[in-house]
Amino acid sequence: MLPVIERRASLDADTAASVRNLVADITAADGVSPLNEAATLALGHDDVQHYLIVSGGKVLGYAQHDPATDTAQVCVHPGARDRGYGSALVDAVIADHPSSSLWSFGNHRGTQVIAARVRYVKVRELLIMERVLSLDEARAPLPDGVRIRGFQPDDEGAVLAINAAAFAEHPEQGAMDHADFIERQSQPWYDAADLLVAVDRQGTILGFHWTKRHSERLGEVYVIATAPDATGYGLGGALLTAGLAHLASIGCRRAILYVESDNAAVRLYRRHGFVVARSDVMYAAPERHLR
Repeated sequence: MLPVIERRASLDADTAASVRNLVADITAADGVSPLNEAATLALGHDDVQHYLIVSGGKVLGYAQHDPATDTAQVCVHPGARDRGYGSALVDAVIADHPSSSLWSFGNHRGTQVIAARVRYVKVRELLIMERVLSLDEARAPLPDGVRIRGFQPDDEGAVLAINAAAFAEHPEQGAMDHADFIERQSQPWYDAADLLVAVDRQGTILGFHWTKRHSERLGEVYVIATAPDATGYGLGGALLTAGLAHLASIGCRRAILYVESDNAAVRLYRRHGFVVARSDVMYAAPERHLR
């Protein structure tokens, strides 16, 4: 029997909590969250479409379609797999949004099978890289006249402008605006001290490294970007190493980062000791190549 798919424009607090519990159960079983940060935050938004499979008052399957990027994320409880729930959710999304692509975090085998069934192919790959941090992380030299300091409230406009320019071709990161910035500042993990900015002698912001602490021992190179006219002077490497040293100083012993597989920055990260731990893959119809 095919499951009943509930389509909702928004989720009430109890249903959103149930979806978060579903995500926690899947993450514990698979070692990878089935929803990325943006989709998790969007559980409280009404600008995405939600799809639910509910049985016995428990959410067993969930999908979310984001019209801004025309992408979907789908997850099924580990105890409810092999019942066709994932396929039913994907079919519902595609029926409503025929051009939608599909994320698979950790490139889950189940998603690979579903993608093949609907004749989707891999169109994008996001690498998750990692490295161990030491107590005496070496810092790359800063360009002449440049210093790194902590974020201040007046820096937001410049940080967002640099982010938009650096990620102009990135379908998610480049769209960060004031509301997105404020939303992230409201998260439990946010600490202004973890956002480092590089400034010149005049105080102009040339780049930033936003680090993120996941746990006592795990940190992330969350976002790193330089202004277009500040590239080619070694600022990227200086910001990277300053952020890694900061993470090490607050107790982190491992760092991760997310980067597009075709991004030139992969070479920079490899030079600084990062290796690929896993990859996230986007599937779509063959004619839709996002990158």
